Amino acid sequence: MDVTPKLRLYVDLPLAEGQVVALGTEQSHYLLHVMRAQLGAQVALFNGQDGEWRAILSEAGKRTVRLAVGGRLRHQADEPDLWLLFAPVKRARIDLIVEKATELGVSALLPVFTRHTAMTRVNEERLRAVAIEASEQCERLTVPDIRPARPLDAVLADWPAERRLLLLDESGAGQPIVAALSGGVTSPAAVLVGPEGGFAKSELDALGRLAFATPVGLGPRILRADTAVIAALACFQAVCGDWRAPPLRN
Repeated sequence: MDVTPKLRLYVDLPLAEGQVVALGTEQSHYLLHVMRAQLGAQVALFNGQDGEWRAILSEAGKRTVRLAVGGRLRHQADEPDLWLLFAPVKRARIDLIVEKATELGVSALLPVFTRHTAMTRVNEERLRAVAIEASEQCERLTVPDIRPARPLDAVLADWPAERRLLLLDESGAGQPIVAALSGGVTSPAAVLVGPEGGFAKSELDALGRLAFATPVGLGPRILRADTAVIAALACFQAVCGDWRAPPLRN
């Protein structure tokens, strides 16, 4: 029986049968010294564009690790077009947000600064590393896009009108998220989670005036930001499944 390799790596290179892939220092160290891979070991490779491929560890030197690409394991397929907007939080919790959002199928992560956001800087390179590792572990074929952190009002100023925005509103003004999703999803969507201090009233008022924004709630309890992200995305996945938004018509 043809078994899929247990080792998976994301590579930022084109993939095709017969190609030889040279790994960088960090991935070489991971493969040889963390996973203890030996010559001849099988590794599944993906790059977010060409599907997933079986590769063989063909060379393992002190400075060079090379993989010979064999046959394709899976073809690339369309994935849900779901964005997550979230206020940056402390390191352990922001890493958890990125990890779980990746596992739950988010296509893009947009850190946004709100009135009550405590953090003022975001390490995008580290967040991308977290997203890559989560993609490798959960067997998805893509890595979510990590967007530069921006003020919330700047992000909303150039928001694509066709993308529905579900706003997690702790004030209780929104309908239950399951009710908001009960009709299904027929367009690109996004979820907005505020900071642990909540949204300012002026922010909620401004969001309430946007035609594409829908306030939703997750129940009577006040949740931590990372908990709210996981709960909202889990509801989205449970109600809408592995949905595909139809292409927009001109």
